[in-house]
Amino acid sequence: MSTVKHLLTLNDLSKADLDAIIARAIAIKADVKSGKINETLKNQTLGMIFEKSSTRTRVSFEAGMTQLGGSAIFLSSRDTQLGRGEPIEDSARVLSRMVDIIMIRTFEHEKLERFAQYSDVPVINALTDDYHPCQLLADIQTYIEHRGSPEGKTVAWVGDGNNMCHSYINAARLCNFKLNIACPKGFEPHADIIEKNRDFITLTHDPIEAVTGADWVSTDVWASMGQEDEQQARMQQFAGYEVNHTLMQHANNNAVFMHCLPAHRGEEVSHDLIEDKNISVVWDEAENRLHAQKALMLFLLDK
Repeated sequence: MSTVKHLLTLNDLSKADLDAIIARAIAIKADVKSGKINETLKNQTLGMIFEKSSTRTRVSFEAGMTQLGGSAIFLSSRDTQLGRGEPIEDSARVLSRMVDIIMIRTFEHEKLERFAQYSDVPVINALTDDYHPCQLLADIQTYIEHRGSPEGKTVAWVGDGNNMCHSYINAARLCNFKLNIACPKGFEPHADIIEKNRDFITLTHDPIEAVTGADWVSTDVWASMGQEDEQQARMQQFAGYEVNHTLMQHANNNAVFMHCLPAHRGEEVSHDLIEDKNISVVWDEAENRLHAQKALMLFLLDK
């Protein structure tokens, strides 16, 4: 059994681990802005396995590895033996003898867990159907940069109880903030995740109730990748769940808005809100994927 460090969910981190990663991400970001060169991962290689397509995840990991002096190899399921039926266990054992760290963006979370079990190098969850921990690292970094520590704050999640929502639940436990979740009936987070975190979350079907008194409001698309055939039905089921200026009036005066992107303006978020620089921090949030993931890779590689 492997004893290497992985990030499959935020639950793999202690609070001290998280604090160290975020602090380093902020420092790395400052170094980039000042033109300081950091080649800590020179001659190291990141293997990037994509079974789901991506913009931000691919660019942030690939650019991040380049900025740290290393290199990245893009592997899609169409280009590898994984897509032709090679057992996950075999792919993990082979690839982990050739690269230094691996990130995987796939559908079933169980597939990621099996890969990590047989990998000799760190494995990062770059998104599964159940969790998206790298996005939360960026979101936490963004909140700290704009408003300070999220500990003791109130965060509102408005929309689908999806992989992002699950990672927000894990973040609530790790960062000790209160999480209000507003989902339409039938779109709640997984029952077992709710049960394990009842002390940190409040579940409602009313977006106004969730956002009232919030310091930080976040949402995501109503139909995630692989759910495109449900788009029209979800448009009706999620009516009233758009995050806009009217809804944000119920939040605290200095509340920030986040979205993991890509956004469907006029659906889960209004065009005016996402472009409101006084409230929306989505562009800093998107950039911080780059810096948070660099800090994460350094942490997992003990660099």
